[in-house]
Amino acid sequence: MSFAYPWLLLLLPVPAILAWRMRIARPSLPVPSLQLWQHTDRGRARYLWLLPLLRIISLMLLIVALARPQAGSTHTVQVSEGIAIELLVDVSSSMDMSIQLPDKKQNSRMQVAKELVERFIAGDGEKLKGREGDLLGLITFARYADTRSPLTFGHEALLQLVRDLEIQQRPNEDGTAYGDALAIAAARLRQLDDPDVRERRSFESEISSRVIILLTDGENNSGQHLPVEAAGLAKEWGCRVYCISLGDHAAQSISAPSSSAPLADPPLSEAERVLEHISHETGGIFRTAHDFESLLAVYSEVDQLERSRIVTRQYTRVAEWFGLPLVVSLSILIIALVLEATWLRTVP
Repeated sequence: MSFAYPWLLLLLPVPAILAWRMRIARPSLPVPSLQLWQHTDRGRARYLWLLPLLRIISLMLLIVALARPQAGSTHTVQVSEGIAIELLVDVSSSMDMSIQLPDKKQNSRMQVAKELVERFIAGDGEKLKGREGDLLGLITFARYADTRSPLTFGHEALLQLVRDLEIQQRPNEDGTAYGDALAIAAARLRQLDDPDVRERRSFESEISSRVIILLTDGENNSGQHLPVEAAGLAKEWGCRVYCISLGDHAAQSISAPSSSAPLADPPLSEAERVLEHISHETGGIFRTAHDFESLLAVYSEVDQLERSRIVTRQYTRVAEWFGLPLVVSLSILIIALVLEATWLRTVP
């Protein structure tokens, strides 16, 4: 129990002091002796002391009510602030080109991308920690952008979808429309602000950041949304875009996190400059990769930059209790006034 204005409690003795001073100042009739009244029945007069006592108690309770007694309860909760990540993977025919593995063997870009996206989601115990507790979604694109998985905590099902990804083989559906994929991803992430969507999909944890990881090996040549236009939507809706260009460079990534930097950075192509602009405008990073290790380094860098966290928060609930002493004070005062006007009424 605490008081909003505890200094008012210093006034508690005042009603008793005032009643004592008024009793002394009250006029009286001096008599030589009370012996003649010793055996006289005083009747209701014997209860007259109740009236000043009730007034004193009423005023003291009124002072307590003015001090505003409060009962507060404090509890601590841990809130998981997760990250919502949309994974955008290029499945156009150019992803069938070969890429060098650590053992000097070759594999298709598609297979390498699938393996690293899978390790990014589940973790590998070494460079990638995994995304447990984060919302993850998957969008693929060739000439058209397709949502393979909505944002979900069901990572096992998402991993299976990643393993089943295939390159688009139909010529009439081949192309690169990452502008459309980027716009769809930004829209999906924006929906997390809708309370109805969160309730319908049972999203309880707070979203600390919204991230889009775009992996492509070409320039945008299809779709209805220009990449810069889609980047503007992502920026407006608070989404950071990390762009990875899986090109043919024989050098490591631009500004890649490596202990030994290349002697000279290869010039960026026009398509890569667009990706760099998208990342810069949205607060993300742009990296290029040319083999398995450089692509793994990029995913590892993004994995370290975007980590969920557990935040401890304290909540205090304060209940006002001034109403109780106030009601009791007024009730006692009314009782005193009624008694003074009726049963304990005296002649003025």
